[in-house]
Amino acid sequence: MDQPTAPVPPPGCPAHHSGARVPLHGPEFAADPQAYYSYLRHYGPTAPVELAPGVEATLVTDYATALQLLQDSGSFRKDARRWRHFNEGKISPDSPVAPVLAYRPNCMFSDGAEHLRLRQAVTDSMARVDTRKLSHTTEQVSNYLISQFGSRGSADLLGDYAKQLPLFVFNELFGCPPDIGDRVVYGISGMFDGVNAERAMGVLFGAVGELVALKRVKPGDDVTSWLMEHQAALTDEEMVHQLALLLVGGNEPLRNLIGNTLHRLLTHDAYANQGGLIDEAIDDTLWENPPMQNLAPHYPAADMEFAGQKFQAGDLVLVSFAAANTGPALTAARQAGSNRAHLAWSAGPHACPSKDPARQITVTALENLLNRLPDVELAVPEESLTWRPGPFNRGLVALPARFTPVAARKPAAPAHTEAPARPQQPQPGTRPERAGVWSQFLNWLTR
Repeated sequence: MDQPTAPVPPPGCPAHHSGARVPLHGPEFAADPQAYYSYLRHYGPTAPVELAPGVEATLVTDYATALQLLQDSGSFRKDARRWRHFNEGKISPDSPVAPVLAYRPNCMFSDGAEHLRLRQAVTDSMARVDTRKLSHTTEQVSNYLISQFGSRGSADLLGDYAKQLPLFVFNELFGCPPDIGDRVVYGISGMFDGVNAERAMGVLFGAVGELVALKRVKPGDDVTSWLMEHQAALTDEEMVHQLALLLVGGNEPLRNLIGNTLHRLLTHDAYANQGGLIDEAIDDTLWENPPMQNLAPHYPAADMEFAGQKFQAGDLVLVSFAAANTGPALTAARQAGSNRAHLAWSAGPHACPSKDPARQITVTALENLLNRLPDVELAVPEESLTWRPGPFNRGLVALPARFTPVAARKPAAPAHTEAPARPQQPQPGTRPERAGVWSQFLNWLTR
């Protein structure tokens, strides 16, 4: 079928006004981002977008162009201190997209030799994670979370399960004791829920700083200690920033991947009749509804032309993994059986360093949930579900489900050998119900 020559902008999109950028924020975009990507493709491989009011960017929507950008670290740089509009004072420091895009001294925002040194430390440390132990930990966390809602016969699989599971698993991987783990959980949840995000970030960085100080004195069999022992000889500040990147960068996409795959399993009958149910559902989700839909900020190192467009040094350019994955060129490759050629994990020197553990956690979390709750189903009409607004991630607000109530399962032998320390009192201004959830899990393990 021929494409219409003049695509109609999606509802709520002001792009039909001359010169206006296409907004990737607000409820209209969240409800149907693919309609926006279809429209953006008429600009060519790149398109003018607005990430938040007043925050302009260029979005790469074409797969081949995206790969070229992600692999060209000579022409495009990652250091956000190059961001021209930010340096010119056009971006407010309290802009809702600033926490994601603003510079921090970690491997995501570095280039050249510095990137290689930090990145090697991260990838080498993550490579030491024992896959059997990771599956065991994920299953323990899964059983604990199910024990909290299983007897009710209903749950919000987002808030009660997909959102919490990665936080708990990562606390275990990184060797967080209870008092520090409780604050990591609070900090990451607050950052992404937008509830006092600046304060939440302060709590998170404070907690990670304490974790680094603790592991300098008492290292363990965990990612934090391995990162510390690495020949890259990271300073305490570098340690804090790499750990915060791994904790935050691991949790948010994983929460969305588990939630989006559950959404797919509960709304597509086809999977119930196929073998390889979960692996296939994960791959289809990574293709069509990836957990991070637009990210990978890059900045041209000099004035240049790229994909038929002129760019100034320091312009903000993002990759749309969601648009690139669903473009016409990729549909053919996917039908030819190339099922993992998608860009959901990014590509090039800054590709996700944790994609293998992330996939393993997702598979284990979904398998255990479906084994424990075999008749789980959506509790509301699919069209009533809402998606979180924002340009970067793709995740549901809630996923209400019902199932036959199940009895709580007795915990297996705990992975922790140390007795849980007494949880600290919540920081002033924190919500009491958030405090102590990691401690509660460790207490449950040692019952």
